[in-house]
Amino acid sequence: MDTVPAIMQFIRRHMRALRGQELTVPQIRTLYIVNRAQRPSLSQVAEHIGLSLPAMSRLVDALVRKGLMTRNACAEDRRHIRLALTTRGRAAMDAAWQGTHAELASELTSLSPEQRGVIASAMIALRPVFDPESVENS
Repeated sequence: MDTVPAIMQFIRRHMRALRGQELTVPQIRTLYIVNRAQRPSLSQVAEHIGLSLPAMSRLVDALVRKGLMTRNACAEDRRHIRLALTTRGRAAMDAAWQGTHAELASELTSLSPEQRGVIASAMIALRPVFDPESVENS
């Protein structure tokens, strides 16, 4: 429990440094979730990020204005909004995530190959426990 907040702070710090295009960390996380979920609803993303619908709507509005995301009415139910990334949005998300992954990998080089293997195995084992949808979608 003591280690997870430190890791998340490291990730947030590096995402902020690499974010380009003046994106906030919640905006980068939103781009990532929308890309991963493939056209999720506004409410699905709000629940995942932990924002109210009005706050999520404002965040998405900013991403739409920047040309990073589209929002369209769902064909089956026009009350629902479906989100998608634009090409620019995907590029912004990729840049932030790849840069952060590189920084994290760099930090882990001080560990032995065995230690890195243990961490990788633990992450693989934990993923279905804490993110079962990701396993279903793989």
